[in-house]
Amino acid sequence: MAASPATTSSAAAAARLSSSSLSRLPHAPLRAARGAVSFPRSSRPAALVAGARTSRISPVVAVAAGGGGGHQRLMGSLTNTQGLRFGVVVARFNEIVTNLLLQGALETFERYSVKKENITVVSVPGSFEIPVAAQKLGKSGKFDAILCIGAVIRGDTTHYDAVANSAASGVLSAGLSAEIPCIFGVLTCDDMDQALNRAGGKAGNKGAEAALTAIEMASLFQHHLA
Repeated sequence: MAASPATTSSAAAAARLSSSSLSRLPHAPLRAARGAVSFPRSSRPAALVAGARTSRISPVVAVAAGGGGGHQRLMGSLTNTQGLRFGVVVARFNEIVTNLLLQGALETFERYSVKKENITVVSVPGSFEIPVAAQKLGKSGKFDAILCIGAVIRGDTTHYDAVANSAASGVLSAGLSAEIPCIFGVLTCDDMDQALNRAGGKAGNKGAEAALTAIEMASLFQHHLA
């Protein structure tokens, strides 16, 4: 079947239009090289950028970085120990460990110029008995801080968990009740080797560390929180 004259004329016109359009296109690669095309970005002033970054910093971090503006920072001192008085409650159970912890604590008190007459050592049977003695000393009003020393070593029963938890919560409760620092210097260890390592062995002496904490907290309470 032959095409109608109108259809032939339309096809020829379309062919001429396409040919003339292609002839006007520039002779350039069909795909531009990567990175050749860029889009304009709105520039922001540096002050606005800095302000946006600052707004993402929490108030706590800002204060810690010195942006609090006139805030006070209260800390205890390890050098101003004049007149500070300490009670030390030490458990006799696992005495091979607690004696070493006590020795480390007393040496630390001496090193930081705490007078011997300002230190009172109270001996109790075990770590379970430490909190009640600490509370009694704290409420006497004679001491600026109480240092609690003991050693609880894990055995084959749940007795370890009961004593360790009671000692920790009891010392905390004693401090809150007496309203003076009660420092937890009770070791809770899996075995004797671990305890000895923390009583002057390769892990240091935790009794000495607890004495430093007692000095700092006693100073803080006496000089700033009285």
